[in-house]
Amino acid sequence: MSDNIMRTERLNKAFSLGETIYAVTDVSLTIPAGKIVAIVGPSGCGKSTLLSLLGGLDRPMSGDIFLENQSYRMLSEDGLALLRRRKLGYVFQFFNLIPHLTAVENVMLPMSFIGVSRPNAKKRATELLAQVGLAKRLNHLPLQLSGGEQQRVAISRALANNPALVLADEPTGNLDSGSKNDVLDLFKMFNEMNGQTFVLITHDASVAGIAQKVIHMVDGRVLEEK
Repeated sequence: MSDNIMRTERLNKAFSLGETIYAVTDVSLTIPAGKIVAIVGPSGCGKSTLLSLLGGLDRPMSGDIFLENQSYRMLSEDGLALLRRRKLGYVFQFFNLIPHLTAVENVMLPMSFIGVSRPNAKKRATELLAQVGLAKRLNHLPLQLSGGEQQRVAISRALANNPALVLADEPTGNLDSGSKNDVLDLFKMFNEMNGQTFVLITHDASVAGIAQKVIHMVDGRVLEEK
């Protein structure tokens, strides 16, 4: 049995901006199960495009992605949407919380898409928010929370459906140093406690420093895995 939860085979993605610009070029990589993996590189090197492909939010021009041996290329759009709901969690730089929903309602939301009953969803959301230190903020709206607290809600939301893999795009890029360290501690905690697999997109060496595997990208290509 493979120790890798995800692998890619020769991914290519280009955009037409007057000329064809390749954001991801011939990328083959592996994501080991139960690890924190960082994808690092300078701005504009293709990291976020690669993350969109890994997350099934965009399709490559060629190549394939396998999550727990399920080929993305073989899935219909509905099948890919179902995979995103059940097997993937997402954390974004700017949190992307629903502003009119409370913290607990934001965490409950992804569970509603896979048919979890409201009482069970509320129970799990409450437990997750307690784990990230927000037991007293359950009924606060996003604007009533600090940036660090909003990102903790976002992490809880990403974990709501027990995903196989959590993808985080510059998850500390909008935080002060104290909040950044709190968020990194949470990634480490969930990784150590639950064996949760994380892929972190970052240009910050201190974020990459918590990873057990680091993948370097330059000009759309994987330069090095270590």
